[in-house]
Amino acid sequence: MAFGGSGALPKRILKETERLLSDPVPGINAVPHDDNARYFSVVILGPQDSPYAGGTFRLELFLPDDYPMAPPKVRFLTRLYHPNIDRLGRICLDVIKKMWSPALQIRTVLLSIQALLAAPNPEDPLNNEAADLWKRDEEAALAKAREWTRLYASDTPSA
Repeated sequence: MAFGGSGALPKRILKETERLLSDPVPGINAVPHDDNARYFSVVILGPQDSPYAGGTFRLELFLPDDYPMAPPKVRFLTRLYHPNIDRLGRICLDVIKKMWSPALQIRTVLLSIQALLAAPNPEDPLNNEAADLWKRDEEAALAKAREWTRLYASDTPSA
């Protein structure tokens, strides 16, 4: 399978991309752009039994030139209320920060992001306001996360 983009892609990226397309992760769709195979449009469905259930969340994922020695760059394009995701869509997640290892793959990162939606961690926040509400009144935080999911993630088209 050939992918567009400038220059030849490393075999590792080609193999990971082929696996993402041929054996997709349930609830996650990641498709490389035609003009740059290092740039992926990602859609993650909100996990059941979470305040994000029923939501369709768009993200962008970019593989830097030094991937896999450096982690992919990932951010949410869909707004959401979450203690580990800021208003710019940046994600506080150890596997794309200090715990990155070249042994990890794109699918590992996407699964970790999906798991973060299912289990927000207000003890390691990027959105302090959401984390404070989560710690002070979890029911109110969950209600706000459900409301934002309804407002911003209900009619997002799939990638």
